[in-house]
Amino acid sequence: MAKNQHVVPRNGGEQWAVQGEGNSRASSLHNTQREAIAAAREIARNQQSELLIHGQNGQIRSRDSYGNDPNPPRDKDS
Repeated sequence: MAKNQHVVPRNGGEQWAVQGEGNSRASSLHNTQREAIAAAREIARNQQSELLIHGQNGQIRSRDSYGNDPNPPRDKDS
């Protein structure tokens, strides 16, 4: 089963972690959020899951779907 990937701040924002949903440990740690997003995006693509990017405050600031999107965009021509 594919796990959603979260990019979350660690150590007071000094590092950024990629963490699979439900995991207690991080998959990887990075010095910048940009590096963590790139790593998490690759995992999400491979697993066909979602990428959730959290801000410094821990709240989700954006998300991308790389798999079975439960809410795909509707065709506006219909």
